[in-house]
Amino acid sequence: MAGKFTHWNLPKLRSARRIEYDVRANWKLIFENYSECYHCPLVHPALSKLTPYDSGENDFCEGPFLGGFMPITKGQSLTMSGNACALPVGDIKAEDHHRVFYYSIFPNMLLSMHPDYVMVHQLWPKSADRVLISCDWFFHPMPSAARTLIRTMPLNFWDMTNRQDWHVCELSQQGIASRAYRPGPYSPRESIPAAWDREYLRAMGEK
Repeated sequence: MAGKFTHWNLPKLRSARRIEYDVRANWKLIFENYSECYHCPLVHPALSKLTPYDSGENDFCEGPFLGGFMPITKGQSLTMSGNACALPVGDIKAEDHHRVFYYSIFPNMLLSMHPDYVMVHQLWPKSADRVLISCDWFFHPMPSAARTLIRTMPLNFWDMTNRQDWHVCELSQQGIASRAYRPGPYSPRESIPAAWDREYLRAMGEK
C-alpha cells in the first residue's frame, strides 16, 4: 500500500481541523460499520446522493489493509454542495478525480482519501463499550484565511455523516448487549467486514 499512493503527496498535507468523538460502542463495531455501505441508503441519504452505495470496488481484500474505492457520480467531491473544496491533493490520475478511497488499517486507523482532501480516523478504545475517535481533515498547506473558508465544507459533511454512523453503532452495541442477541451471517455485500474479522482473529492467535 505504501507505493500505491505516492503521487497523492500525503506527507505534505497538514491537518486543518480535528474533531473528537466519544462513542458508546465497542471499537470493532466502528470498523465493521466503516467497511461496508450496505447501510448507507437509510443512514446516509446525503452521502448516497453523491456516491452510490453499491458501486464500490475493493483492491485489498485480505490482511491488515482492507478496502478500495467508490466513484463520485454526482459533483466533484464529498461536501455539502458536492463542489471541490481545495486543489487536488496530488498528481492524481484522471479517473481518480472522481473516486474516494476507503481503507481500514489494522488495528486503529481509517483512511479516507478524496481528490481534494484526506480524512483520517484514529480509534482509541477505552472499554468494551466505549471508544474515543479522533477525526482529522488534511489539505495542502495554505493561508489561514483560505483554510478557514474551505475546511468547513468537508467538515460539515463528514461531521454529519460521522454522527449518523456513531448513532447506529451505539444502537448496535445496545442490541449486542441484549440477552436475546444472536449473531447472524454477513450478506454478500459485506465481504470486507468478514475479512477484517479474520485479520482480527489472526492477530489474536485464534486462526
